[in-house]
Amino acid sequence: MGYKQGGLITTTVAARMLNIHINTVRRWSDQGILKAYRIGPRGDRRFVREDVIGVLKTDDYGYKTSTG
Repeated sequence: MGYKQGGLITTTVAARMLNIHINTVRRWSDQGILKAYRIGPRGDRRFVREDVIGVLKTDDYGYKTSTG
């Protein structure tokens, strides 16, 4: 799955969208809960906005919830 140029957000923005600590975003990335793309020589994480929104639409058990 690709992503559009400019469609990536930082770890901080993802954390704010999800209302969780930045370290939780990093842990979820490491665990594969949230797909991250590594960029640059430091390997900074970037996330596709739609992927983060998808996590918001998932219940506590990992199932997608209906959006009415």
